[in-house]
This record gives sequence, C-alpha cells and structure tokens, in this order.
Amino acid sequence: QVQLQESGGGSVQAGGSLKLSCKASTYTGGNSAMGWFRQGPDEEREGVAGIYSNFGLTYYADSVKGRFTVSRDIRKNTLYLQMNNLKPEDSGMYICAAQGGNSGNWYNPRSYKYWGQGTQVTVSS
Repeated sequence: QVQLQESGGGSVQAGGSLKLSCKASTYTGGNSAMGWFRQGPDEEREGVAGIYSNFGLTYYADSVKGRFTVSRDIRKNTLYLQMNNLKPEDSGMYICAAQGGNSGNWYNPRSYKYWGQGTQVTVSS
C-alpha cells in the first residue's frame, strides 16, 4: 500500500516562491509517472508537472514552464515541486499523485492510482 503526504504549501505574494514536497511510503516509480495536480474551484484536477524518473523525463503545463521545476529523490521516496515567480492564478490545492505502474499520459488524472491529501497554495497580488 502506498501513502502520499504533501507539505510545503502556504500563502505567498505574487513573485514569491514555494517548494512543495511529497513523501511516499514506498518507491512508486518504475516506468510510470508521478505528478503534481492543481485542484481549483471547479473541482477539476489539472496536471501541473510530471516526472518519469526511470526515463529522466519531466513535463510541465504551459502555464508554469520556466517557473516550476519538478524533481524526485528516489532514495528518500520524495517528490518535489519548486515554484518560483508565483502568480495568483497558480493558487489552488496541490495534490501529489503516482501512477503506480499504470500507463497513460502524465497529465491524465485517471491514469493515477495513488493520491495524497493535498497542500494549499495561495498567491496574492
């Protein structure tokens, strides 16, 4: 059984930075992805960033490219999201997820098997 626990969210002014962490109870990589999703008021989960550790690949939503960096420390079973130059539209609940061997595009929430509880990010202007 895999448990995911996020931390690092908070309130920040536009232009500021936050670093989110997601600690997994066990290794969840393999050839499948881990990702960060943002849930807004519409309840939809939008893929923000994804990583395929075994292939050395990272992906980002167009809206965050150049500002966010996703990384993973396999030794620590921890996923990170470094968020720089934050904008109010970045606000939302950030949820860590792992495909856990499932296949599918990194940005498709239905391809993910494991989900954390989320950590709130609020960016004010």
